[in-house]
Amino acid sequence: MNENEHFDKKSLKLLISKNPDWKALARDCVCFANAKGGKIIIGIEDDCDMPPSGQKISKKLPEQILKRIEELTINVGIGVKIKTAGNNTEFIEINVLPSASTIASTSDGQYYIRIADNCKPVLPDELSRLFTDKSAFQWETKVVSKYYWNTCDQNKLKQFLTDIQNSQRVSDFVKQKSEEELLTYYQFIDSNGNLTNLGVLWLGTQQQRARLLYAPVVQFIKYNERGEKVRKEVWDDFTLNPKELIESIWHSLPEWKEGIEISDGILGRHIVYHYNETVVRELLANALVHRPYTTRGDIFINLFPNRLEIHNPGLLPLGVTPQNILHQSVKRNEHLSKVFYDLGLMEREGSGYDKIYEIQVSEAKPLPEVQEGNDRVSVTIYNQIKNPDVIRFIEEVKKRYHLTQKEIICLGIIAQHQSILATEFSRLLQSQNDKQIKNWLGNLLKYEIIKTKGRTKGTEYFVNPKILKNTGELKNTSLKYIQEHRLEALILTDIERFQPTKVSEIHQRIGKEIPLRKIKYILKKLKDDNKISQTGKTSGATYTIKQN
Repeated sequence: MNENEHFDKKSLKLLISKNPDWKALARDCVCFANAKGGKIIIGIEDDCDMPPSGQKISKKLPEQILKRIEELTINVGIGVKIKTAGNNTEFIEINVLPSASTIASTSDGQYYIRIADNCKPVLPDELSRLFTDKSAFQWETKVVSKYYWNTCDQNKLKQFLTDIQNSQRVSDFVKQKSEEELLTYYQFIDSNGNLTNLGVLWLGTQQQRARLLYAPVVQFIKYNERGEKVRKEVWDDFTLNPKELIESIWHSLPEWKEGIEISDGILGRHIVYHYNETVVRELLANALVHRPYTTRGDIFINLFPNRLEIHNPGLLPLGVTPQNILHQSVKRNEHLSKVFYDLGLMEREGSGYDKIYEIQVSEAKPLPEVQEGNDRVSVTIYNQIKNPDVIRFIEEVKKRYHLTQKEIICLGIIAQHQSILATEFSRLLQSQNDKQIKNWLGNLLKYEIIKTKGRTKGTEYFVNPKILKNTGELKNTSLKYIQEHRLEALILTDIERFQPTKVSEIHQRIGKEIPLRKIKYILKKLKDDNKISQTGKTSGATYTIKQN
């Protein structure tokens, strides 16, 4: 079993060496307690599924673990057992309970949390967010008002049961459960049959939902070119559950049907909508699923002439930032996420932004922008099509090659830029990990759809000119393709004519289509080769030809 947010494996050497690392084990217990609990297996190596042959565990070790973890942690509850594996060897299983309403720490005052398969320290300025997330973890399954499940909105109950039966994402085993068993399975009711907060949110009557502490309210505001409000719609009567809310927002706003007609070829034409339906639905689903329901605030959908902004109350879950949102996923409302996924209302956990990226680049539009403020998160998507040829080019390539989602995203980014430095490409993919970048590029390099030139930070990715020629798209010549030695000569000529000159001035004269990073890279190379001199530093630096 692979390590994840609920599971970790450790070698028995951690505890049976001359100097057992009890503090490391205590940190891991704190991590799980501050997240959603988890299981630590001691006695199975990271790359193994079974303990080593002949391994036996001292009967005293579980009691020793309990004692030491109690001494080294605060607000951590664990259970320890010796278990037997399939090969008749023994290992230790530690079950760490989630700290329901308190923050766990080590006895020396250090805080940690489990994010994906890593244990991360919680910095002092992140503690307030941990307190917020802690209450959010428990919100779904709490029973505030005792509404027995058969007092819910019967039409919503009937529709939910129908949706489950019709879902291809739900197993036959789950579909065969009785009504009450199904509601228990999805955490809509507790052991006494009373509706949980999640149950009220999805199945409750208007009155029941209105009594939730912070039931979702959505405001749609349209602005004109001068930033003036020209239209407003509000969903604040609590009659709709999350699924119905998304449907109402999509079907009641005519703005979603606006788009631009582009050519498919000589005769064919089709409309590219300003905002793709899948993208809008995914963003709305994310807003409803990942918001903290213990925080006051409305969801805002702000529509401007050139962009759409969705503002969600609360901050990103601890461990997720605007700079890693494409790769990092933390479930704030785990059971609500499962309902959304099982009903086909959103992509599986961790792949929603992948889908948004894929659609945006396939439609030759900018990537989404995520910003985190003091008390809310906003996602912005732009409607302008950078180059219609990119749309046709990607479609042609997809017809010829079976590309994965990650490969389509990479191809779309590179095609929009025509040529892009590895540093900028890594920034857009939110990764500095070369292995991860190669994994995303996948077969694009193997099929020679994408080619490279240069090395290390000077590496450039560009679309293979032969592919461009064969598809008949993206024919415009661009200085982005200029060879490095030719660019060096061009920059040297420019400096000789206008010296002393700044990098911004060189960039302006040569052309904005060449990335500034690339010009800076060439200037450094020329300086290292003793061909130019630099006076001053940073943006105020000037360059002259070096006299022999």
